[in-house]
Amino acid sequence: MKKITATELARNLRAVLDRVRESNSGYIVERGGQPVVQLMPTPGAQTAEQALADLYRTLPPAVAEGWVEDAGRGHPGLDDELRDPWAS
Repeated sequence: MKKITATELARNLRAVLDRVRESNSGYIVERGGQPVVQLMPTPGAQTAEQALADLYRTLPPAVAEGWVEDAGRGHPGLDDELRDPWAS
């Protein structure tokens, strides 16, 4: 992992953030020669389905089986329409 000083980060924040995003690698930010913080890219966005995909593996077998069936059926009141929560 590359090292960068806090001063260099402050002077080049936009460029450093672009490099982190493009290279998918991070930096250790140092102040006074000592590591202070680690700057890392965030994981990619996930859908709710992806985030919950392995949940059933952590549940007891009987509960997991029921969860998979329930998740597949969904709730009749749910739909796929996206709504703006701030719209009046």
